[in-house]
Amino acid sequence: MQKNSSARSWIVAFVLGGSAGLIGIGTLSTLAQSHQYLVSQKGREFSPHDLTVRVGDTVVIVNDDGDLRHHAYIDSDKFTFDSGDQEPGSRTPISFTVRGDFDVLCAIHPKMQLVVHVK
Repeated sequence: MQKNSSARSWIVAFVLGGSAGLIGIGTLSTLAQSHQYLVSQKGREFSPHDLTVRVGDTVVIVNDDGDLRHHAYIDSDKFTFDSGDQEPGSRTPISFTVRGDFDVLCAIHPKMQLVVHVK
């Protein structure tokens, strides 16, 4: 019984050690701290309209309109993004890599606006 326990401990240590070596401690730390936020596109508006996230977080834009296409984009000196046309039901992730305040707009529906504050 003692032999099996030692063997299992060695295997777990090897696997964890190997994973940490491949992934890297910094990456593990970032993965543990990043979050994902859902934003709905429905009725020609973003919901919520204003969102605060941290660097490394991901905002997933969901087209909840049954028959409308959307096209989210960010055009800033610090950060740009273009989703292309988003079909109904689609999910589009935006990973924020820099701090700042960013307007997410819809190229099809110009009154749509989401403000993302990245801390």
